[in-house]
Amino acid sequence: MIRGARAVIVLVLCAALVGGVWAQDEQPTPATPVTSGIDLERIEQATVFILQAQNVGDNLNITCFSSGTIVSRDGLILTNAHSTVTGPNCPGETLIVALTVSPDAPPVPRYRAEIVQSNTGLDLALLRINREYDGRLIARDTLALPFVEVANPSTVNLDETVTIVGYPGVGNDPVAAETSTVVAFVAEPSAGARSWFKASRNVPATMSGGGAYNRSSQLIGIPTTAPIASSLPGATCVTLQDTNRDDLINSSDLCIPTGGTINMLRPSNYARPLIRAAQLGLQLENLSERPAALADTDTPDAPAFRRLFFAPSVNDDGMPSSVIRSLPAGSTSLYLFFDYENMTPNTVYELRVTTDGVPNQIFSLSPVRWSGGQRGMWYIGSSGQPLANGVYEFTLLADNIPLETARLSVGGAPPEGPQFTDVIFGLVDARGNISGNGYVLPTGNIANATFIYRNLANETPWAQIWYYRGREIARTETVWDDGASGAKNISIQDANGLLPGDYRLELYIEGRLSATADFTIAGAFQGVLPQAFLDAHFSSADSVQEAAAAPGVNSLSAGTETLYGVFDWQSFAPGMLWTLRWLVDGSVFYEQTQPWLLDQDGQNYVVRLSNPEGIPDGTYSFELLVGPVRLAQAQARVGIGQLPIDPFAQAEGIQMRGQILDAATNEGIAGVSFILISDLYSVADFLETRSMDQVFALAVTDREGRFQIDRSLAYDAPYSVVVIAEGYLPIQADGILIERDTPLPIDMTIYLSRG
Repeated sequence: MIRGARAVIVLVLCAALVGGVWAQDEQPTPATPVTSGIDLERIEQATVFILQAQNVGDNLNITCFSSGTIVSRDGLILTNAHSTVTGPNCPGETLIVALTVSPDAPPVPRYRAEIVQSNTGLDLALLRINREYDGRLIARDTLALPFVEVANPSTVNLDETVTIVGYPGVGNDPVAAETSTVVAFVAEPSAGARSWFKASRNVPATMSGGGAYNRSSQLIGIPTTAPIASSLPGATCVTLQDTNRDDLINSSDLCIPTGGTINMLRPSNYARPLIRAAQLGLQLENLSERPAALADTDTPDAPAFRRLFFAPSVNDDGMPSSVIRSLPAGSTSLYLFFDYENMTPNTVYELRVTTDGVPNQIFSLSPVRWSGGQRGMWYIGSSGQPLANGVYEFTLLADNIPLETARLSVGGAPPEGPQFTDVIFGLVDARGNISGNGYVLPTGNIANATFIYRNLANETPWAQIWYYRGREIARTETVWDDGASGAKNISIQDANGLLPGDYRLELYIEGRLSATADFTIAGAFQGVLPQAFLDAHFSSADSVQEAAAAPGVNSLSAGTETLYGVFDWQSFAPGMLWTLRWLVDGSVFYEQTQPWLLDQDGQNYVVRLSNPEGIPDGTYSFELLVGPVRLAQAQARVGIGQLPIDPFAQAEGIQMRGQILDAATNEGIAGVSFILISDLYSVADFLETRSMDQVFALAVTDREGRFQIDRSLAYDAPYSVVVIAEGYLPIQADGILIERDTPLPIDMTIYLSRG
């Protein structure tokens, strides 16, 4: 229990403590305090330059490079996947981490790292420093690196000032910072309404993978671009080494793609699942996944876009509300939809927009890696951003090749012509009403749709066209006879049963597309949700084969090293997109959307979750989704069924950092342990037991005596502190309370006296 009086933290701790002092009457002048401005020095120290290299004999050939950001004291680094995960464009298998030693000097190679988590669709990777540069292993608990705090980007507003930090060159330049503003939010199906932040200022492509920060010095985004392969038209690249060993550096050597400039920021919240999994030491293996190359060997290589159209808004299922050819003056929402095919995770796509012939950077999309499937429907758009009057031209590119263009005019009064909108799909009840989840239907003989119509006149020609996997299967062309406005139900039937797979409905008025939506048929009919995934459960076993046959479990003992997720499936067609999501205590730590690559029906799909040191206690679950619709889930408890601490609170609450100095010399002291004890215990409790279960957070100072607590503190919770350094008198304090009017972040200067 807490023993002793409480002290109040304001900006620096000013209470006299046993064995040392935080501040004295006659102390050396402390370091310059951090103001309300951005802590650029700390951020630059946490920014690294990453080199991917390929082992060729005794040599390392540099294959790709990027910036990165340290997000934990023990060496977790957030960066882009395209420049670190081994692939066709970046074939290296060794990752070298160079750090800023001096603000005005190039980075110096210090460490090697491994990939611990990645999401290639979002182009994010999380690395962990695991070796010295010379290859010697490093224990995680020996690292005390400067790091940054990951913010909640949902608080970012348009016109907000951000600072972008990274390396502007190929390793010969010091770290740089550029001030910019957020001018737009870009939406895509892969990540929703805020898939991207658009910055007002372009930065060099080598800053890709670095960081964008708010005024509280928190990481809110990752600058992201993807240079196209040097073998493709229009590629920019640089030759750094004599890779063919002919004693010359010329065009015969490996040329590393560099790209141009970028202004796209991937919001940092999409990295949270990667960080959560790494903090918990969790590794997930999809043991039933089949290589994508085996799914469709007849697909041509060239990417293609077609059927470009515009919509004023997108519903929660990613479908267009309607199809438009113009927007009225004052509009603030616009989405470009298009079909795609032959796309891969290595395809680089781009959107170029002009307004009255002048490039429009706000609505353009810089070159980025493709985050969808091989084929389907996609959209790019934004809301909340005013569109100036004019003629807009949208051009889609793949691998730097312009493929398709669409135009739209903005200005004038709202259109008053006939219109179909808001197509949804479902099941028909006994009264003829459509109900269900909207876009995922069970197999059967009939599919139903309803839509809204406005300003229709009887005798107006209209048509409905149904497609299955891109092939027309039904068409009805007639004249309208349902009046001016209302809702209409239509359906498609097949006496032999509608096959599982992806479907589409198009609605035309007088030969012009007015509304369209896609839907999926999968699984068996049983209630509102289709039964596509069956018998989802957890199992515990010594092998994959045993896991598939083992009975389901809902609780496992503490220290369990391996946990299997198992499920069966039925009527799920190859090529359909599905999502696998894993959570612990309700927080997502893994989510991946991918095409289904197995047979239509089968049993024992197996996914393995593991941690050699034991899966942390908690309540684990996995979910199986099609689009936003969850079709199955399973849950199991490990140990006490709850994480012992909340390692996910890093971006919320109070950030504490500081510097520990020698009281006589005013120089930073390296290797000092700053121990923050939970509010349930006192210094005496901790010194009596030395139990790490009582420790809320632990930090060790760097060479300059700086430290940063890697967990956020709570208001009005009394903590205790122990500061220990060899050769110095220790500091101990109980009942340190942080009040709600405390200026943040807390930045303290602590002085130690030699013992």
